[in-house]
Amino acid sequence: MARWLPRTGDLSRFLQKLNRVKTLEEDMMETSFNRCLSTVDLTLLGIGGMVGSGLYVLTGTVAKEIAGPAVIVSFVIAGFASLLAALCYAEFGARVPKTGSAYMFTYVSVGEIWAFLIGWNVLLEYMIGGAAVARAWSGYLDSIFNHKIKNFTETHVGTWQVPFLAHYPDFLAAAILLVATAFISFGAKVSSWLNHVFSAVSMGVILFILVMGFVLAQPKNWSAQEGGFAPYGLSGIMAGTATCFYAFVGFDVIAASSEEARNPQKAVPRAIAFSLGLATGAYILVSVVLTLMVPWHTLDPDSALADAFYRRGYAWAGFLVAAGSICAMNTVLLSNLFSLPRIVYAMAEDGLFFQVFSRVHPRTQVPVVGIVVFGLLMALLALVFDLEALVQFLSIGTLLAYTFVAASIIVLRFQQQKVVGTAPSGCAQPGAEPHQSPSAGEMKEYESFSDKLQLVDRDKSKEQREPGQLKAAFEPYLEFLSDFYPGEVVTVAVVTLMVSAICLCSILVFGNTHLHLPTWSYSLLLVLFSLGFFLSLLLIWAHEQQRSTQTFQIPLVPLSPALSIVLNIYLMLKLSYMTWLRFAIWLLLG
Repeated sequence: MARWLPRTGDLSRFLQKLNRVKTLEEDMMETSFNRCLSTVDLTLLGIGGMVGSGLYVLTGTVAKEIAGPAVIVSFVIAGFASLLAALCYAEFGARVPKTGSAYMFTYVSVGEIWAFLIGWNVLLEYMIGGAAVARAWSGYLDSIFNHKIKNFTETHVGTWQVPFLAHYPDFLAAAILLVATAFISFGAKVSSWLNHVFSAVSMGVILFILVMGFVLAQPKNWSAQEGGFAPYGLSGIMAGTATCFYAFVGFDVIAASSEEARNPQKAVPRAIAFSLGLATGAYILVSVVLTLMVPWHTLDPDSALADAFYRRGYAWAGFLVAAGSICAMNTVLLSNLFSLPRIVYAMAEDGLFFQVFSRVHPRTQVPVVGIVVFGLLMALLALVFDLEALVQFLSIGTLLAYTFVAASIIVLRFQQQKVVGTAPSGCAQPGAEPHQSPSAGEMKEYESFSDKLQLVDRDKSKEQREPGQLKAAFEPYLEFLSDFYPGEVVTVAVVTLMVSAICLCSILVFGNTHLHLPTWSYSLLLVLFSLGFFLSLLLIWAHEQQRSTQTFQIPLVPLSPALSIVLNIYLMLKLSYMTWLRFAIWLLLG
């Protein structure tokens, strides 16, 4: 029996393999992909991923059922929260211009098992997301023709009454996915061009909505007679923020495309900033005109914009809104089909997925096997499955990726940078004296021990400390931490910070409802876990971090990523228990 048990050495090596990090090549610009995408291409890809059907559906739903006209404030807060996650992606995308997005970022900084965890979840997220958007696209187009396609399918093909399967097969949704797969397989330039066309139409329609909306605006719709600006109060605004946050999840397509960018060090951060700024502006302004055109409590959640124009006597505008909505959904479809095969390619390249998906077509320079296989799988999902129950799963995968990327930023920033090469002996070192006397190398004699001690202290304060080492100012108070390897204390502090954040958010979410804690214990636990969080943050800050590099760096590290971690964990804990159950099953399958 004992001989079947793993030996300590084998177990140790296995655990080391699980936590090993990926070593990148010195020339990270070398790639088998075609570096052809400009900042404009990446920006439009990001806008296409974010400004989808949510602009036409989500704004009306949140305004009527959750926040009222204060949906504007919800989008402002959600935009800021998304900015924290987006800046983390921007730094990684510039520093590690390789395809794989959150999977790659986690692999190079945290470890293999965590990278696989992220990649496995993102894979399912994109598949369900693409299939769900295709079904929404099909339903929207069908509604324009008075549901003739649905009625024809139910009459001539039949209906199903099977759990987890759709009521009827959606051939139109499967067809649009197959067509999009064909276009994506032609190469990044063709995909980008197609995205430009749909994005241009979508932005033209948004511009029309804004101009006409402000012309038809009636300030009285925000008055007290109609319920006021924030009828649901602060709780409604924050609940709306949690829903609106998911409108901005598409920017990671830019990071996934960094290996096909011409100048990723500059293009990726700029594209993320521009696309997030434009998407936030579009959501805020559309929310303004929508709630000013008609009273918020009379909105139709399913087609708020088209219905608002119809009620103001502009029924023809509904067709323009429908066209804009379909084009916006096309860009989201392209975004999903563009990102997913590249993440699968990165995993296959690292040996964490089937090797066949690491093949790149020599002419189109895209992972054509991954595009075709996952395009077919998405089409199958859209054809036969009921996706409404699975759509909530999208949130947990995205939030988990955001959390790990934020934690990876802290870990990477406090790691020692690799030394590419040593300076030639003839080169002057920075900070060296231009002229030294012949006796400079000789040891000077000192009269007393105190003189020597002062010299040692002066040299110690002048020495350049490596990233991950304790700052000189904190050494007298935290001297016991000086014995650890550079970055070791920071890694432990990041884990402690995440555990404290999980406990803190659990108390905030479940303390009064599920746990029924008395006020004194609720307050005490909040104080204790907040203290643990801020002490971990302070301990990280007490260490040296990498100096400014030539690529973009997120400001206020470790504060900015830590805030992103807390927000993402809080939103994850707000999801239903069924979402967590499906998440656990998917992890076990992985």
